[in-house]
Amino acid sequence: MHKLTFSLGLAIAPLALFEQTEAKEATTERPNILFILSDDHTSQSWGIYGGVLANYVKNENIRRLADEGCVLNNCFCTNSISVPSRAAILTGAYSHVNGVYTLSDALYPEADNIAKQMQAGGYQTALFGKWHLKKKPAGFDNFYVFHDQGEYHDPIMKNETNWADDDVRKQGDTIPGFSTDIVTDMTIDWMRNRDKDRPFMMLCHFKATHEPWDFPERLRHLYDDVEFPEPENMMEFGPAASGRTFPGQQLENMGWRWETASKDPDAWWCRYPELPFSTQGMDSIAARKAIYQKMIKDYLRCGAAIDDNIGRLLDYLDEAGLRENTIVVYVSDQGYFLGEHGFFDKRMMLEESLRMPFVIRYPKEIPAGTRNNDMILNVDFAAMLADYAQVGLPEHSQGRSFRPNLKGETPADWREAMYYRYWTQHRIRPAHLGIRDHRYKLMFLYGDKLDTQGSDDVVTAPTWEFYDLMVDPYEDKNQYDNPAYARVIGEMKKQLWQLRREVGDTDADSSRMREIMGEGYW
Repeated sequence: MHKLTFSLGLAIAPLALFEQTEAKEATTERPNILFILSDDHTSQSWGIYGGVLANYVKNENIRRLADEGCVLNNCFCTNSISVPSRAAILTGAYSHVNGVYTLSDALYPEADNIAKQMQAGGYQTALFGKWHLKKKPAGFDNFYVFHDQGEYHDPIMKNETNWADDDVRKQGDTIPGFSTDIVTDMTIDWMRNRDKDRPFMMLCHFKATHEPWDFPERLRHLYDDVEFPEPENMMEFGPAASGRTFPGQQLENMGWRWETASKDPDAWWCRYPELPFSTQGMDSIAARKAIYQKMIKDYLRCGAAIDDNIGRLLDYLDEAGLRENTIVVYVSDQGYFLGEHGFFDKRMMLEESLRMPFVIRYPKEIPAGTRNNDMILNVDFAAMLADYAQVGLPEHSQGRSFRPNLKGETPADWREAMYYRYWTQHRIRPAHLGIRDHRYKLMFLYGDKLDTQGSDDVVTAPTWEFYDLMVDPYEDKNQYDNPAYARVIGEMKKQLWQLRREVGDTDADSSRMREIMGEGYW
């Protein structure tokens, strides 16, 4: 691993003093927090959730965290796209409350968030890596973040001294190295040199595993000559068999991106590894298989770098005497399709995209090697962290602490269903909302951009999709028109209306949405 030459303006403590203060801090009452967030690192690729890739994933340190903490089996995002999900995590609020609906929106510094509450409660706070919320981070004593999405190699990063909003201009310092390693280096350096007399909340945000799924040189030959197993429904080329009502982002588009970038790498928005690539001369089956194999190889190499660096972070906590009194969270901002239904990308309410893999370790309170089946949402994260830290909630927080759930003490009135809404409208991925309980899922694809930014102008006809997850966990068959489920669907529509009222997403100001819902679709 390279050692960065940047400075955060912090002095290195003498070793003896360092060890004494670390030992002293390990006995303090309020816990430290290390919150590790990745991008698109879907549950199918963690190994601890099963799936066709489970035996191929490099996950020694993710598994280490799972063995020493608690894994959430039913953690979900409320809007499966990066910017809104990150805003929900920080504010504890749904998109219609925090104002971050789509990739084109921003979280403004004036908005309250969990970092501000931590500061007010005496915590020192820091953020390194992917921010992606466009405006200057607020609530952090120190931050050094990527411009926009960031680059995998030699990323441009910015802080308080050289800030420019992502949508204004690209500027910052070029930091040599691989981004996942760099962010970890910064995180460890900051923790080592922080104020030892106060607890901390450290946000360590990786770019990985976002497209283009690049990796450091040390992992280049991982998976050489490996043929990966495919999802059973990868050869779903259209809706005829499944009854699906939208095209989706199909693997062929990924192949087109690689082929386009192969012709002129500088003409594309990112740098893909392992080019050139082509499916010329292949039939549709062979081409889809080839695209999948390249995607998974790149993706898992990229994910392996995350696992490496989680290990470095855990080792530091052990060496510094911080293990017992530090809450460690590792979570992805949403899920991702890895060939399921023939898709890549996320956004939709289908399971692979909706699920957020999540593991948490806190030896003082959370039983090791446990799993929790309660329905947890990204809007709950801020409340959970505030509960442990004994600080206030962000001003408009709508979530609920799941601290008791992690101890096996789930409240009797814990939610049995969750509300989801994806606001961006594209023909291949219509804007939609829905409800999921422990068995069923109902989605209403209303197909209109309304007033959101970053959407297509195209309007698609509203449709419904319904899945029985007990008998069809991979959502292979839309059962909305099946008379056997008519009663269940009717009840779920009522529950969906109720959930919309409970979270305050009623579209009261949208005449267009009232028009759509008044056209007999409900």
